[in-house]
Parts: sequence; structure tokens; C-alpha cells
Amino acid sequence: MQTFFTESQLAEPGIAEANDILRACVHCGMCTATCPTYQVLGDELDSPRGRIYLIKDMLESGRPADERTVRHIDRCLSCLACMTTCPSGVDYMHLVDHARAHIEKTYRRPVMDRTLRWVLARILPYPGRFRLALLAAKVGRPFKGLMPDKRLRAMLDMAPKAIPPVSRNDDPQVFAAEGERKMRVALMTGCAQKALDTDINDATIRLLTRLGCEVVIARGMGCCGALVHHMGKEDEAHRAAARNIRAWMAEIGGEGLDAIVINTSGCGTTVKDYGHMFRLDALADDAARVSGLAMDVTELLARLDLPEGDMDMRVAYHAACSLQHGQKITDHPKALLRRAGFEVVEPADSHLCCGSAGTYNLMQPEISAELKARKVATLEARAAEVIAAGNIGCMIQIGSGTGTPVVHTVELLDWATGGPRPEKLGPVASVP
Repeated sequence: MQTFFTESQLAEPGIAEANDILRACVHCGMCTATCPTYQVLGDELDSPRGRIYLIKDMLESGRPADERTVRHIDRCLSCLACMTTCPSGVDYMHLVDHARAHIEKTYRRPVMDRTLRWVLARILPYPGRFRLALLAAKVGRPFKGLMPDKRLRAMLDMAPKAIPPVSRNDDPQVFAAEGERKMRVALMTGCAQKALDTDINDATIRLLTRLGCEVVIARGMGCCGALVHHMGKEDEAHRAAARNIRAWMAEIGGEGLDAIVINTSGCGTTVKDYGHMFRLDALADDAARVSGLAMDVTELLARLDLPEGDMDMRVAYHAACSLQHGQKITDHPKALLRRAGFEVVEPADSHLCCGSAGTYNLMQPEISAELKARKVATLEARAAEVIAAGNIGCMIQIGSGTGTPVVHTVELLDWATGGPRPEKLGPVASVP
């Protein structure tokens, strides 16, 4: 793609990077075939190629973002399926990140939009606040019809009926390995996950210690920054990321770490990108080191000696976009489940997003609902007893549309290797 940035524009590192990304695009349109929003809306501007044109025009002009551009960029899920498909290697992730930051700095959103985004940024990354918000949502759900904005109604719909008690396993501490210590790893406990589903971290700790890992919950660790990062709030995202970098570097500089384990793939994609986020910062070296140690939990488990099992259960595996497209991890979760003895099946169009995408299901509820319905239909068509996924957002999204239990992959692997049966599966059927 030909670009026309001025020399003064190209002196700005972000614009220079955007220019390189734009020039890699050859207009082939292959990305449109795998773009969920293009499939739902059928609008070229709601495809990666269309958004690339809008971003190019917005950045080249040097003018503030306009309503038309913002509307189509806001509809992007950042599922990154386009990057998996693109034959030219266009780095769409960093391009759309830059566009969102430009929008945040130059565009004045309508008051309700600004308010909702501010509220989400002030609540979701903080587990304590999020728990209070979930309690308020339970109280407010009967009055959903009185809500003036469809996004407010969507927030009430997505709130779980039951809020788990706080798990003290998420507090800063060290869990000793069972038997000989093979590795020392830090576990990222997340933020929203600690309010929505404490079973995931509990199962992860049991599984890793059982397999010989000493598990560290680092003091000072918090939200990865992904939520505000995808809102274009660069400064807030970098502050959150910097706290994590310092927390993990303290452990690296102490007894050392073999890996930083992440069991929420949306967070994993962001942590693995810390090196890029801080490439021009004083924390550049530390950020790169942290990114280099970051691993999805299934990446680490693939390196450990997971016992073979004979679990008699049919599992439909949902591949989270942040895992299969963002981190290019496609085989490890399925191979691990099969090794544990589960029968693993996959839905049709497994490359397509479920519509969760961070806060997307709250800010774009209609498109999200359509994508959820499609994903649930393809999963239920496999007639599985349980659905497994590696991302809390996907689990909540899919779980709100199906009666089939939805669990994290590590919960099944923990159960298969000696842990408790996941409560989400319900009681064991009695034998007549």
C-alpha cells in the first residue's frame, strides 16, 4: 500500500511503525474471509482491509478522528484472525492499537460512551471493585427493562448469577512443588478472573505443583493492562504493565523464574507484547525479559510430564482467539486433553471469534450476540458433555448462551491427574 506521510510525521516512532505496517498490505482481501464482523455486517469498512484504509487516511491527515472512522474501528474485535490469514504478514494488531490510541487522544466521544468506558476502566481491572459491581448487577437485573442504554442492559445480562468467594490462593505467596522441584514459575492470577471464577487459579496451582513446579504469586502484580490498552488508554495500560514487570523482575532477581505462567489467553497475548510496548522506555530490557518468560499454561504443561489418563468424556474445545491467533498456540490444549484421556472434538469455523473480546460484548452487544449464537450453535452441534476453553472471557460469553458446562482446560487436566471434579460439571449421574 502506498503511503504519503511527511518527513516530520515519520519522525514520530508510532507513525513510522504504522507506515511500515501499512506498506506491507497488498490489498488482497484474504482477511475479509476470516473477519467475524465482516461476516456479520457485510460492510467493507468492517473488514481488516477497510479498517486499514480508514486508519491510513486518519493518520496521514493528521486530523482528529471522525465519527465514521471511530465507529468502524470500535467494531473491530481485535480477534487477530486476519493476521493468521494474511499472506503478507501485516501486523494488524499494532496498527489498530495505534489507531485506538490516536482516537482516544483526538476524538470526543458522546457522553454516554465516555461514561461507560470510564466506568469499565475503573472497575473491571480491580477485583474488589468488580465484585461489588457484580453484586449491584444482581440487584439491578430485575430492572433491566428500565435501563436507557442497550449496553447497560448487556452488562446486567453478562453478570453471573453466583459470585464465588475470594480465594486466598490469589494472595502473594509461594506454593511448594510436590516431590522434586523441576521448575520455579510465577502465576499471573489476573483481575476479572479473580472475581468471576476462582476455580481456574486454584486448579492451575494444584496441577502445576503436582507436576513439580514451585508456584509463586508475586507481590505487587495486578491487571495486565489489556482492557485499557484496547480502549486506547496507553498511559493507564503502561502503568499496569510496569507494575507487573517490576513485580516479576523482583522474583527474577531473587530466586529466579523459569517461566511466567498465564491461564487467561487474553492476558497472555498482552504480556507477551510487553517488550514491544516498552521498546522505547527505560523498562525496555526488563519488559523484553518478562515477555520472553511469559507462557500460556498449556505451553508449560506441554514441557512437563503430564500423566496419561483414561477420562471417559467428550469435550468440545473452543480455541480462544487470543490463544490461536494472538499467540499462535493451536495444538497444545487439544493434545494435553487427549493425553489425559478425553475425547476432543472441535466446532465448525473454529477460527471465528465467540464475540467476547474483552469488553466488546458490553460495548457492542448486538454484534457480540450474533457471534455468540453462531459459536454456541457450532459447539452444541458436536454433542459434547463439556466445553473447554483457555480464556475466562470466552467461558463467560459461551456459558451465557448454552446449557452445556463450560470449564477451563486446566480444570479438566487437574481433575484427570488427581484433582477434584469441576463443580461446573454438576453432580455425577447415578447408576440405575
